[in-house]
Amino acid sequence: MNQDLLKQKAADKALEMIEDGITLGVGSGSTVLKFVAALGKSSLQFKDVVSSSEETTAALKAAGYQVRDLNACDAVDVYVDGCDEIDGNKYMIKGGGAALTREKIVAAAAKKFICIADESKAVDVLGRFPLPVEVIPMARSLVGRALLALGGEPRWREGVVTDNGNWIIDVHHLRISDPYALEAEINNIAGVVTNGIFARQAADVLILSRANGEIDVQ
Repeated sequence: MNQDLLKQKAADKALEMIEDGITLGVGSGSTVLKFVAALGKSSLQFKDVVSSSEETTAALKAAGYQVRDLNACDAVDVYVDGCDEIDGNKYMIKGGGAALTREKIVAAAAKKFICIADESKAVDVLGRFPLPVEVIPMARSLVGRALLALGGEPRWREGVVTDNGNWIIDVHHLRISDPYALEAEINNIAGVVTNGIFARQAADVLILSRANGEIDVQ
């Protein structure tokens, strides 16, 4: 079964868990765009819809939904997003698409976080996927040196500017044995906006699509 179909199956399963009338948060990435396409074919209507990226906002509007600013909404009932990696505690690495800061904000505002992924994203220990860190541009070198001291190999994602006007450093070769602690340590580096470890904003529900056709809901 190809990866596109696996993503679609996870997105379709998430749609089954969404109720009419709620405030819905929607993340970003290729799996999420499949979820948005499925939403557009449904009859579901929401109190409010909020988005974590400009790309997702455009897709939601194309699907017929009005997207509100998070500041104008009540608490988000359900947030649906993908991941780049997820471990057995539902801790994640996110930010491959450079939307990690807004994703983390909407996740923090949500009562329930549903992560949709195919089985290639499941790992025992986080860190195989390079860890994205969003930084204030003037602090890129300062943050890079601090990340190097933590044992990683920082690489500037040159040419990429986030929706917030910032830059991304990807940290390679980190074995993240304590995601909760490392998330806080990196966020405390001056110039870091946030990093792509989602331990404090771990998923509440994981929908994992497997190559054998099964859907694991954890």
